[in-house]
Amino acid sequence: MDYKKYKDLTVKKADRILTITLNRPDDLNAVSEDLHNDLSTIFIDTEFDDDVDVVILTGAGKAFCAGGDLKWLLRVHGNPVETAYTINHDRKVQNAMLDMEKPIIAKVNGPAIGLGCSLALFCDFIYATPRSKFADPHVSVGLVAGDGGCVIWPQLIGYARAKKYLLTGAQIGAKEALDIGLITEVIEEDKINEEVQALAERLRDGAKYSIRWTKTSINAGLKIMANSIIDRAAAFENITQLMEDHKIALEAFAKKEQPKFKQK
Repeated sequence: MDYKKYKDLTVKKADRILTITLNRPDDLNAVSEDLHNDLSTIFIDTEFDDDVDVVILTGAGKAFCAGGDLKWLLRVHGNPVETAYTINHDRKVQNAMLDMEKPIIAKVNGPAIGLGCSLALFCDFIYATPRSKFADPHVSVGLVAGDGGCVIWPQLIGYARAKKYLLTGAQIGAKEALDIGLITEVIEEDKINEEVQALAERLRDGAKYSIRWTKTSINAGLKIMANSIIDRAAAFENITQLMEDHKIALEAFAKKEQPKFKQK
């Protein structure tokens, strides 16, 4: 499999373990158009790579992923073709991660926000450091959480808690995320590489098909739930991406101000 085509992802393979790194560290790995395109195909390519048994997903630098790139979001606002294309890519990412039989470990080395949070939570194991933070603040920028948040948060922490975070956009620290079942482990920063590698090797050396098909069986129910939600959430996100309130929020955040929504 040729991974050199990817522009904003660094992909390294060693001993049947593939490490995918979001590689925009100067922008806290915010999702640009190129990175979004990369994410829409990387998990499909990985699934069909016969030389890979385990996947590690992480971010370069101090963040896992800071969510959507502000400049890109401002550029595509109001363009229905661009927004529909973006939403379709989001669906591809969600479905590819749920369909993949190979286990995926998220090594969350800092903030995981918006789409970045969804990417982490769709992984099978979520290992974080004490300084990691999780949030899906779509509502804060006038959007519906259509890129995965409405699907995965309720399944991990229940509907009441999911609404608390998704309807307010509130941020959650690593310890609380662990306590409520949002993530798998919190590991000290100087040990997380070692711990994630040990887990990856354990999975690699285990009974491959038993591990893969157990994951697939667990995900079967999640896929049914996801398929009942994704289309609705994506459609609503597409609508809100075209609304004035979304642009108001983007422009306010660019100025580091609080948005004043017009409800339209």
